[in-house]
This record gives sequence, C-alpha cells and structure tokens, in this order.
Amino acid sequence: MDPTTPYDTIGGEPVLARLCDRFYGLMAETPQFAELRALHPEDLQGSRDKLFMFLSGWLGGPDLFVQQFGHPRLRARHMPFAIGTRERDQWVACMLLAMEEAGIAEPMRERLLQSFFKTADFMRNQPG
Repeated sequence: MDPTTPYDTIGGEPVLARLCDRFYGLMAETPQFAELRALHPEDLQGSRDKLFMFLSGWLGGPDLFVQQFGHPRLRARHMPFAIGTRERDQWVACMLLAMEEAGIAEPMRERLLQSFFKTADFMRNQPG
C-alpha cells in the first residue's frame, strides 16, 4: 500500500508514540529546553497524551483529539502561557531532535519541521 498521509509515511501509531515520548523526554532532561519545560505541569503524561492525540489527526491518522475534546483551538488553549520566540524556538528544536531520534526520515522530517515551525509561531502571544 502506498502511504497517502504523513501519519502513514512516518509509520503510524508506533512511531508517533515514540515521537511524543522522545519529545517530552528531551524536554524534561535537556537544560536548553528549561523555559519550555517550565510552561508544563510537573507530570508530563497528560501533555504527552494530548500531543499524541492531536498529532494523530493533524498528520492524517485517527482524529483522536477531536473525538475526545472537540476542536483543538490551539491558539486559545495556549493563550494562558507566555509564549515568545524563545519558547517557540525551544519547542521546534525539541521536536526536531525528537523526530530524528524517533527515526522520521527526510524529506518528511523537513516537511513536518516547516509545518511545526508555522504552528509554533502562531502560538506566540509575547513580543519576544
């Protein structure tokens, strides 16, 4: 079968789960992501699960987030958190490392990185 969605192309649920696990693992253990980590609750499991559910649908797989929580309303959900260019850049850098470690190959990794950057930039609600 020819993969038709990014979800299929990256390897579906197992690779997406590995990506989300690595993303939050890196965020928790890497000093350069300290400001990003500080925006999250002490227990990262809920954040990890929501990212997994969101990315599943965003990548063209099962729309788990919408089924459980309704429309993502990403910007509104992130408004309570001070997100500037530093937090955006940490999120994108953390996701890039997570994609590399999860085994997401080029050119899909670059395609996703561009989309992630645009989305992360849209979440900014601080000038710097």
